[in-house]
Amino acid sequence: MALPKTTMLQTKSLAADLDKLSTYEAVNHHVLTASDQAGLTDYEKKIITTLHREVRVELPILMDTGKWEVFTGFRCQHDNTRGPFKGGIRYHPTVNQDEVRALAALMTWKTSLVDIPFGGGKGGIECDPTQMSDGEIQRMTRQFVRRLGSVIGPHTDIPAPDVNTDARVMAWFLDEYAILNGHEPGIVTGKPVALGGSVGREDATGRGVMIATLAAMAKLDMLPEGTTCAVQGFGNVGSFAALLLHERGLRIVAASDAFGAVYDPRGLDIPKLIEHRKNTRSVIEFPQSEPLSNAELLELEVDVLLPCALDNVITVENAPRVKAKLIAEGANSPITAGGDLVLWEKGVTVVPDILANAGGVIVSYFEWVQNLGSFYWRRSRVEAELGELMSRAFEQTWELARVHKTSLRQAAFRIAVERVVEAKRLRWMQYFEPAKRH
Repeated sequence: MALPKTTMLQTKSLAADLDKLSTYEAVNHHVLTASDQAGLTDYEKKIITTLHREVRVELPILMDTGKWEVFTGFRCQHDNTRGPFKGGIRYHPTVNQDEVRALAALMTWKTSLVDIPFGGGKGGIECDPTQMSDGEIQRMTRQFVRRLGSVIGPHTDIPAPDVNTDARVMAWFLDEYAILNGHEPGIVTGKPVALGGSVGREDATGRGVMIATLAAMAKLDMLPEGTTCAVQGFGNVGSFAALLLHERGLRIVAASDAFGAVYDPRGLDIPKLIEHRKNTRSVIEFPQSEPLSNAELLELEVDVLLPCALDNVITVENAPRVKAKLIAEGANSPITAGGDLVLWEKGVTVVPDILANAGGVIVSYFEWVQNLGSFYWRRSRVEAELGELMSRAFEQTWELARVHKTSLRQAAFRIAVERVVEAKRLRWMQYFEPAKRH
């Protein structure tokens, strides 16, 4: 069933209740909604919302000051019915168990939606890498690998970069795993190309956002020329998405990072903005632009909005003031469940995270395949294969949403859930058809 159309008062009340859910509960809310639409049994719902395993480790690290600090790390493995657990590792002060659970679950549904043979996992360390030296981050990374031990492996659980981690961190991860277990290039993805990484991985998530955005614009009869766009979060994902859309004719009028936002109604020069950020480590004070806050950017009068930073930036409180006609979620869970309901009632088209930002995990899959086969692809092949998988997933999602008159998020979760449940039925028939008691 589609989300019911309600009065404004009813919508506000329901949305407010949904925004009280934790991040993990919000993901399961979308899963259970999709499960109801797919006609799953209560038993099946229970199975797909149950985590496989969670690991918490304490990481004592000798800091440059000569003092010891202890950091907390997490690895959550959500589901591996369709293949090994797969998902990034983030280093951030807000990393916590609930967040990692939610992100692991999203990976399950993301890999299922784009139909690659992985499950879902996620990890992170509660730390502030901006206040740490390279040596401290490296020691912490290596300790994390040691503490995770046999929980990870190239056919078991394959980490990748995420917030505040990159190819260099993955190189340390790879090397420490090799010291313990022998060289296994498939243990992580997002590695430097010189260590078995894939060409095209760095810009893959942003490229996927671009593909999904243009596909949605085509469905909505929005031509690239003249379409205005704001990008919240100008890190790896946001900057590549902005650059690629800029090259295709969109006018990127605003961009932001953790320090603030810049705005130019005539359109920002994205290549120069990328260079400015590289030199100054922020987008702020970009020449010929006006300063904005991140909150103001989200409410700009633009056609397209790309939230590419952290989660929960669009909520029941500010969703009524969002003016974009189309939102493509470059970040994971940037819109709360309550905010999502408000946007649906307003008629805003939202390309959900499990579709819009799936480019990264798709090219991670390509990297893993190349590692296993010891045969490496050219960039043209990587981009062509990425475009095919992203376009196919988008078309399937759009068509299901059209037929059942639901949001793209509901359609995406329904496709993903049905694939995982089908795999469970095929592998674990005895659990889905319990023996009768005598």
